[in-house]
This record gives sequence, C-alpha cells and structure tokens, in this order.
Amino acid sequence: MIPPGDHALTENGLAPDGTGRVLVIGCGALAHEILALKRANGWDHLDLACLPAIWHNHPERIAPGIRAAVAQHRAGYATILVAYADCGTGGGLARACAELGVEMIAGPHCYAFFDGVDAFAARQDELTAFYLTDFLARQFDAFVWRPLGLDRHPDLVASYFGNYRRLIYLAQTDDPALDATARACAARLGLDYERRLTGYGDLAGFLSARG
Repeated sequence: MIPPGDHALTENGLAPDGTGRVLVIGCGALAHEILALKRANGWDHLDLACLPAIWHNHPERIAPGIRAAVAQHRAGYATILVAYADCGTGGGLARACAELGVEMIAGPHCYAFFDGVDAFAARQDELTAFYLTDFLARQFDAFVWRPLGLDRHPDLVASYFGNYRRLIYLAQTDDPALDATARACAARLGLDYERRLTGYGDLAGFLSARG
C-alpha cells in the first residue's frame, strides 16, 4: 500500500516523452485496487500518482491537490485520469477537472462507483447505512475511530452513529480476514452487519476504457 503523505507518489516515474503513457492521479485509498487492476490486466502503459488518503477527512484539499499534480505531471503523459469521485468537494473537483481538461470517474464517492453508480443510487433503503471498503476496513482505527475521537471518548459512538442501522462492507476482494475485521467494526459501532462483494465496480471499466 502506498503510505499517506503530503506529496504525490509515482509508481514508475515519467516516460521520457510521454508517448502512449497514461497517468492516474488517485486517492491513496484506491492505490491497492488500481495497482491490482494494472497487474491483472497488464497495463504497463499506466502509472499511478496518489494523493493522501486522509484527505477523505479534508475534502477542501482535493481539488487544489489535483490541480498541483496535473501541473506537475502533464508534460510527461499523453493522458491523465483522475481516480476520485466528488468525495465531498461539492462539485469543486469536477469544475477543476473540466478546466484542466482531464477526466474523473463518475459518482459522489468511492462507495458508489465500487457498487456501481446506478445500482447505488437505486438503493433508497440504505440511507441509514455506514459503508466500509477494503481500505477502510483495514484502516478503520486510523480513518474513523481515532479522527472522531472515539479512542478517547467511546461514549460518543451513540452520538455519531445513533441514526445508522447497518454497516455495509463493500468488499473488493473475497478475504475472510477482512470480512472478520469489518464485522468487528460493525460490532464496535453497535450496527447490524452486511457484506456485499462488489469487486472493483465502475473503477475497472473507467480505467480500461480510457487507458
């Protein structure tokens, strides 16, 4: 997994002239999945640059971060793709991508594109669901428990999650250990548990069609 930090990280570096190269600038929370798709499909022309996954908690940083990353790497690539959905930017990321002339994946957030944007939008009975992905199951303490202060004040669980009814684990991989981890997260939050194997959802098609 590419570790979070304050700078973009590139897997393979820039091509000397950019010919035929594709750069994916994505959320660090998607690094494992993008690299898995790259390996599985033999996408040797595709490079990856990740912005810090913790920006999930600071969406105001995402659009400026994308602008800076595109400016840094544009000269080295024929195509640049953005592996972020809106992710709480209130349309700001879409406007930035339009101005920069780069394409981003559709959807309000990664839960939607992993599940399939159309399928996710149709699930009106999940308005009281809290979601985990593979990444968030692994990083639950770092990205949910500690940032919300629940390590210090576990009594706040009811305040934060009292209106939720279920934790739905959108699983990218069929991993019993991660299933057990996600189930334990649900128990900590006092929520019913559901697991849905989504695979990579719309992310696979987005990279395949444009890469």
